[in-house]
Amino acid sequence: MQIFLPVIIVTVIGLIAGLGLALASKFMAVPTDEKQEKVRECLPGANCGACGYSGCDGYAAAVASGEAPPDKCAPGGSSTAVALAELLGVEVNTEPKVAFIACNGSAENTEAKYAYSGMMSCAAANLVQSGPMQCKYGCIGFGDCYKSCPFGAITMQNGRPVICKDICVGCGKCASVCPKSLISIIPKSAKVHVSCANKAKGVQVAKSCKVSCISCQMCAKNCPSGAIEIKDNVAVINYDLCTSCGKCKEVCKRNVIV
Repeated sequence: MQIFLPVIIVTVIGLIAGLGLALASKFMAVPTDEKQEKVRECLPGANCGACGYSGCDGYAAAVASGEAPPDKCAPGGSSTAVALAELLGVEVNTEPKVAFIACNGSAENTEAKYAYSGMMSCAAANLVQSGPMQCKYGCIGFGDCYKSCPFGAITMQNGRPVICKDICVGCGKCASVCPKSLISIIPKSAKVHVSCANKAKGVQVAKSCKVSCISCQMCAKNCPSGAIEIKDNVAVINYDLCTSCGKCKEVCKRNVIV
């Protein structure tokens, strides 16, 4: 009895606890959204947060509720977007996107206006006279975008970030951390780009960088498809109209269009 009595007591306690857990799981269960579960199954599970939500579970909930579109999963790419669109019964643009940095202000093309010795961060340096470079609109070059890329698509070369189009998935994280708003997410198929964001006017533009846009409008005037216009003294390409004919690059004397 000294052995069996404790065994019987423990067994009864176990049965009571098991019954309590079973009842709790039945009456306190949180209803699951079948659509959300199916959306979650389509996602790659990277949990990178590039979609702007707290991982894949957060994005799945947003897609299932209609809060988010089905094409925000950068690691999943077009295949995931198509799968989610079919599941939701909607249409989606599956054009692959990549990031582009609208600045070619390398050490050969521009100079520093003062010696910066603070925190090696673009965001921090931008607070001091818009950064140490002559062009206040140009890339500071401390690599905030490089540090933010979850896929290793950005490398630093000669003090400037360079994006590898073969690796970039167009998640937009680099664009969100650039204090100069130099990075945009564009169609991967686009072949013509304006590598300048200098909105200044007059002689100062030419002095600040050898490859800055001086808003001469030659590119806009010679574009046969009307895909280029001047906004805030900088040439802007409408990729919905651009045919990548290269006419704008031919007439650009300052090598702004690449």
